[in-house]
Formats: sequence, structure tokens, C-alpha cells
Amino acid sequence: MVVEKLSDTQLSDTELSDTELSDTELSDTDVDRIFQALADATRRDIVARVSTREQSVSDLARAYTMSFAAVQKHVAVLERARLVTKERRGREQIVHPDPSTLHRAARLLDSYGEIWRGRADRMDQLLAEDRKGMKQ
Repeated sequence: MVVEKLSDTQLSDTELSDTELSDTELSDTDVDRIFQALADATRRDIVARVSTREQSVSDLARAYTMSFAAVQKHVAVLERARLVTKERRGREQIVHPDPSTLHRAARLLDSYGEIWRGRADRMDQLLAEDRKGMKQ
């Protein structure tokens, strides 16, 4: 299994405008679906693989030791979470990434990071004030 971390470059290559991102906030249900889908290593690997180039479900299935049906189920979970899309081309089902969902999830995690950085900054301020009060 090849699990690649998606780089910022891959995420930024999607050419989404700020307007598109701000218009599409995630609901609690969306967040649950996204992170439940990404909690599985195989599904994260599928997202990484199709982020570098679209692949058919058949091609994806060749990369794993599990059945074709099992890979199809993983792709279906990712599709419900809107992390990938599928299109039929002849007899093949081609899987594409949906980078807008990854962007929205990344923005959510960034907002949590901002909350914690703010709390850490406030704790630093309180400690500095406490030290200053002890010196006087």
C-alpha cells in the first residue's frame, strides 16, 4: 500500500477561489462522513492514488490484496463523503478526487489549530503576568 501525504501543492492545484470555499461550509454530517472515511488506511491510500491521477476501480483493485468488491465498497464510502467522484467510461468506472472537500476539511482543522494557538497564547500571557506580579 502506498500512502502519500497530500502536499499543499496538490491541494492548491485545484484552482478553487476563496468565494467557492467560503460558500461551502461543512455540516456536522459532512464532517462525520469525511473523517470516518479517512479513518481507514485503505481509503486514505485510494484518495492519495487518485489525487495524483484518475484511476479506474479495476486499476485500484489491482493494488490491494482484497477483492474487487471490497475496493468498490471503499470507493463508495469515499464517494458518499464526497472525497472522490466516479464517472463511467465504457465498462470502466473512473475515480477522480474531489479536492474541494479536502480543502474544506483542511480549513476546519486549521480553525481548530487557531483555537488552540489562541489558548496557548493566552496561557503565555497569564504566566507572564503571574511572573511579573511575583517580582513586584
